[in-house]
Amino acid sequence: MLARDFGLTETQRDFRTMAAEFVDAEIVPNARDWDRAEAVDPGVVRRLGELGFLGLMLPEAYGGVDADMLSYTLVTEELGRGDSAVRGIVSVSLGLVSKTIAAYGTEEQKQEWLPRLISGEALGCFGLTEPGTGSDAGSLSTSAKRDGSDWILNGSKMFITNGTWAKVALTFARTSEKGITAFLVPAGSPGFTAREIKGKLGLRGQATAELTFDNVRVPDSARLGEVDRGLGIALGALSRGRISVAAGSVGVAQAALDAATRYAREREQFGKPIASFQLVQELLADAAVDVQSSRLLTHHVARMADAGLAPKDYAVDASAAKYSASETAVRVTNNCLQVFGGYGFIDEYPVGKYVRDARVLTLYEGTSQVQKLIIGRDLTGVNALA
Repeated sequence: MLARDFGLTETQRDFRTMAAEFVDAEIVPNARDWDRAEAVDPGVVRRLGELGFLGLMLPEAYGGVDADMLSYTLVTEELGRGDSAVRGIVSVSLGLVSKTIAAYGTEEQKQEWLPRLISGEALGCFGLTEPGTGSDAGSLSTSAKRDGSDWILNGSKMFITNGTWAKVALTFARTSEKGITAFLVPAGSPGFTAREIKGKLGLRGQATAELTFDNVRVPDSARLGEVDRGLGIALGALSRGRISVAAGSVGVAQAALDAATRYAREREQFGKPIASFQLVQELLADAAVDVQSSRLLTHHVARMADAGLAPKDYAVDASAAKYSASETAVRVTNNCLQVFGGYGFIDEYPVGKYVRDARVLTLYEGTSQVQKLIIGRDLTGVNALA
């Protein structure tokens, strides 16, 4: 058995154990039904808040939980092992929204939003991707124009996790020819609408939405950070977020490996368990090594963050972890489905869901191709997009 806890502190092990127990008791038994219904039980958000999982690494003054990035990574991996849709709720609301408010918000913004987001009373969504702008975030077209002491927002966002559940949308809008600014837009604002996207391949239980801004008026006090400096805020959040996606990818792959290993021991063909067949053992061995390799790379980046490095200083390493782990998840879940044979093709067993959930991990928060460009540019000093 490859070691999973070498070098972890007792506190870090405790966070992982608490998350694993929650996942096994409250997530795993419901994941198939949520997938079929295309809706996670909303009550899970309150439970995430009660357990402190929506407040990890946030100031205790607002209800947050004292934790390091590696502990957050361990919790995220366990949530990914249970249901990647639930992991996404935490990664976006906590990892992209709450942590950004904590880093850039005014005291009034922190007081208004952080206690609610941490408790699970509210969720946040991250409004960056648009119908015509995915990887090229700097070319977004949603606009924000000054009107006295207010801003008027117009445009739309696409594939927004938590979109129909969120009480606040961290929205990025163009405020000058080359400048982008971040705003905290309450979901109830006149002119703001959210439409849930159904029929997804994976993450079916997650509330993914299209957001529309039709002359949405917000006061300047809703602006997060400096005018025209929002793109840096977004990219910094994504560098941190890629650690979370990497950890969740490891969790999905681990879940598939666990399921395939159990099945291989139980399933008999030719009078003996298929686990005794060398080619089945090869599939499982390759999967185990892939999972552990991506886990260790992800932990390495989390430790870089815990060492006090700024997101820009570990951005390339975060891209490497996200690329490695998400591609590993696709490869491992696919090979584990092969172990199940025809039974892997029906949702009586969970491995088919793992395959579907894994596929999107190579697409969002930067596609695998974008991660390669980031890594390649760092290696060569040449910007392939220039």
